[in-house]
Amino acid sequence: MFSDNDKYNNHTSSPRPEGNHSNYTAGKGDLMSRLKRVRTTRWIRFGVISVLFFLWVIWMQNPWLSLLWLLLIDIYLTSYIPWTWWKDKKGPVRTIMSWLDAIIYALVLVYMIFIFIGQNYKIPSSSLEKSLLVGDYLWVNKFVYGPRVPQTPIHFPLAHHTMPVIGGKSYIDAVQLPYKRLKGLRDIEAGDIVVFNFPQGDTVCEKIQNPDYYQICYSLRQKGIDDPKAYIESNPEMFGKLLVRPVDRRENYVKRCVGLPGQRLKIVNDSIFIDGKLFHDAENVQFNYIIPVSAPISDERWQEIGVRKDDHGTEPFSLDVAGFKFYNVPLTADMKAKVEKWSEVNGPLRRESESGLYDLGGVFPLGANYGWTRPDMGEFWIPQKGKTLKLTLGNLPIYRRAIETYEGNKVEVKDGKIFINGQQSDYYTFKYDYYWMMGDNRDRSLDSRYWGFVPEDHIVGTPMFVIASFDEERGLFDGKIRFDRILKRVKSEK
Repeated sequence: MFSDNDKYNNHTSSPRPEGNHSNYTAGKGDLMSRLKRVRTTRWIRFGVISVLFFLWVIWMQNPWLSLLWLLLIDIYLTSYIPWTWWKDKKGPVRTIMSWLDAIIYALVLVYMIFIFIGQNYKIPSSSLEKSLLVGDYLWVNKFVYGPRVPQTPIHFPLAHHTMPVIGGKSYIDAVQLPYKRLKGLRDIEAGDIVVFNFPQGDTVCEKIQNPDYYQICYSLRQKGIDDPKAYIESNPEMFGKLLVRPVDRRENYVKRCVGLPGQRLKIVNDSIFIDGKLFHDAENVQFNYIIPVSAPISDERWQEIGVRKDDHGTEPFSLDVAGFKFYNVPLTADMKAKVEKWSEVNGPLRRESESGLYDLGGVFPLGANYGWTRPDMGEFWIPQKGKTLKLTLGNLPIYRRAIETYEGNKVEVKDGKIFINGQQSDYYTFKYDYYWMMGDNRDRSLDSRYWGFVPEDHIVGTPMFVIASFDEERGLFDGKIRFDRILKRVKSEK
């Protein structure tokens, strides 16, 4: 989650008039006399702040915000509002207000930075290994694609969706603003690593968030439960409460963008094709391999080549086939070459997707009978803003969630015909751009292959560099701090 632990000193508190404080108390002197008492240095600061303020108003494309300039005039020049009344007080009132003033100013500053510039983010899972590692703390640039204006503006400072310590919602969703993105430096490009709000995070089970609510519902239907929602609500001890979250309060995910709006995508035997051309995987892309062994492999040996304990387990798996024992481990091409030379390995390594040992189904769109699997998905079009798609009963499962949930329409099928908002419709024009996101740890990534497209209003930003990195499987004096990753730049794959 995003967080900030910076401490601010008193000198960073809100701007106040200089000189004799008593000259600026409310009601003393007319406008001209107040302005005459303002020092030249303060006029200069007011001028600089005013230029920055109006550039921000232009960027926001909202002229009504310019009215806030009157507030800046009073803060820096006229002081009709007694902003620093507490400075005339003595004892604990002055001390408490001094700290409160500094804290409020710091929170406002951090809030503005987090909205319009960037924010820190922790990598919680291995879906992008080895490009990003579990325990990496990233600085995410929100400016590059254009910052998204908060859709849920009333929330507890520095908390994403849950209150720290006490738990519960950290936001009030009674006030919701329409989606708006400010002008950025460029659009998302194929190969970019992107942070975004989880598209299926609109509804979550309080106690089980991975797999997500929709995957749980799909599994329950497969088990013969006709009304999964009612089943979940009637078993709170297992699932907890059902929570509904607005877009900008949903979990933050990070994946690599492999498909752009308007492109056609197909996956064949783990290879991605965009508009018929092979998409080149990231340099350190990983696939799961079945590794037959004659003896267990030590944790230290796995650690030497960079395999996490969560990924290799404590003991090899076994099948009742002549004592067949194996590990199922994600490996890059270089790691695979090293493993093949180990004395414990007693046979060729095979891709998990080619082994026949695992069920590779349950992919997007859930419930459709396309016969798609994780390594093989038929060709489909990625929706593009302003483009019109001919809808059929055959392709509706692919686009229904985008039309219905992300773009706010009611979709029904009656007598073999498609109705949108009560009107029969054979065509639909999309109002958002959509993206296809996948992990570099290809067989251990919950990505677009399971939940589909990422709408543009879910996009947060792109990681710029690693702030710090901690190996959760090592001790403090045994390589826990990854010094070689501090301030390391996060590279896209073009």
